[in-house]
Amino acid sequence: MNLVKIFRLTLAAALLTAGTLAATSAQAQAPLKIGYTDVQYVLAQMPESKQIESDLKAYNSQLEGQLRSKSGELEAKYKAYQQGEATMTDIVKADKQKEMQNMQQSIQEFQRSAEQSLQQKQQTLLKPALDKLQKNIDVVAEENGFTYVFNSDGGGSPLLLHAPKEGDISDLVLKKMGITPGAAAPIKSGPAAPAAAAPAAPVNSKTKTKTKK
Repeated sequence: MNLVKIFRLTLAAALLTAGTLAATSAQAQAPLKIGYTDVQYVLAQMPESKQIESDLKAYNSQLEGQLRSKSGELEAKYKAYQQGEATMTDIVKADKQKEMQNMQQSIQEFQRSAEQSLQQKQQTLLKPALDKLQKNIDVVAEENGFTYVFNSDGGGSPLLLHAPKEGDISDLVLKKMGITPGAAAPIKSGPAAPAAAAPAAPVNSKTKTKTKK
């Protein structure tokens, strides 16, 4: 799962608050004015975005390091088992095989946990930036008389399919945050969740092991 997908998943969860603004009583009497913004475009230009990506890469590297360590331990166990298998009794073989099976299961569980942990880390890092974006969307909408503001992010399922260019308040939101609008730097694919390193061989309950293809 890359960083772009995680961004979109997190932003999608925030659209109910970041995508629409409640009208004030005064606005309710005024003609309806609708604006829209590309949340990903704005977020990509916020200085926080680079730090979020950097922190995620560092966190992902830690997870990958732990996974490599666990996989290395299993590989070493398997090699030692192969070297001594001929002299082992059936009881010892069964015990070694069970130990390696448990290690293999532990690695698989760690991978699943790492994927969830990476997503949670992403959400935690994004929250301050999304809160800041929401606050400035509210201010821009109130200052410019917008009754509703929708997200026009083209990724995933956009909430807005057609709108006049003059309704786009993305640059106004950037200026409100002191950021000079410009071409949004493409968001690079972020760190993928640690992939499970293939163990040397799965272990079965028989006295001989077979290499998994």
